[in-house]
Amino acid sequence: MVRRIKKTKKSKKLGHRTFGRGNVKNRRGSGNRGGYGRAGFWKHEKTLWMANKHEFLKSRKGFVSHKEREKTINLYDIQRMIERGELKRDGDTYRLRFEGKLLGTGRLDYPVIVEVLGASKRAIEKIEKLGGKVVEISK
Repeated sequence: MVRRIKKTKKSKKLGHRTFGRGNVKNRRGSGNRGGYGRAGFWKHEKTLWMANKHEFLKSRKGFVSHKEREKTINLYDIQRMIERGELKRDGDTYRLRFEGKLLGTGRLDYPVIVEVLGASKRAIEKIEKLGGKVVEISK
């Protein structure tokens, strides 16, 4: 019985002068190599992508800052907390203590006394307009 061998990429190239590398001149010197080490990694070295996709994606992250970000809260967050019943009521005003910065995005419908480390001008204006108060505390 005749044995049929599956042709591989290598076997297809055997016997040809350039072995699939273009002109003979391209094999001379270091001009057709693409650089040293990982040079051309994003352009033509795709083997890492095929071998391990996770490592490939991990290598694209670049610089990661481990600095802690300042905690922030917006006015719409406070409004949501009031509607859910998460804030204590002091007479006709609500009271909130937050160790972070208060920002002025959103709207409030109730007067609130807020104790925070810092607050934006816009947030202070909106709260005082309703009859509330912003008290700055220290860490």
